[in-house]
Amino acid sequence: MANAAHRPCSICMEPMAPSGAHRGSIACMHAFCGACLTGHVRAKLESGRAGAVGCLDAACAGKLDPELCRAALPRDLFERWCAALRESMFAGARRTYCPFPDCSEMMVADGAGDTVTQSECQVCRRLFCAQCRVPWHAGVDCAAYRHRDTAREDAMLMEMAAGRKWRRCSKRQFFVEKTDGCLHITCR
Repeated sequence: MANAAHRPCSICMEPMAPSGAHRGSIACMHAFCGACLTGHVRAKLESGRAGAVGCLDAACAGKLDPELCRAALPRDLFERWCAALRESMFAGARRTYCPFPDCSEMMVADGAGDTVTQSECQVCRRLFCAQCRVPWHAGVDCAAYRHRDTAREDAMLMEMAAGRKWRRCSKRQFFVEKTDGCLHITCR
């Protein structure tokens, strides 16, 4: 039988020692075991509703405080929750992300109305183009960069088409691959 000091978790009903009971909010007195608290926060993150995670007690309107939950949560989950909370603070704002895969920090446009191109990531300190969302293309404006990038992609497609012996429809110029049958091309 459980010790009188061991109260059951309100979710899983497992007995908890006072050191294992976690309160997630100053606004309410509800306490839960670490496993239930972790599962609740993880479920909210996965469902995309991590902006304001409520108390696990359905009758309570209290919101969980990340700092009070920190000790009960795995570090990676706590960090993902904090990142989601930061993003939710800027809902509706014009956001951009650092294009470098090893950074990907979120940034908010200042709302001055000007078209921002050259920007510096506040975390990794590398330059990027906020319009094209790519590393900074020095000496080339955005339109020329996009045109050059499109031309490079077109050249790669033409090279692949030649290598695979694709032909073009004479009417609409779609690429066609012969898999079997005669040499007649019927445009779709």
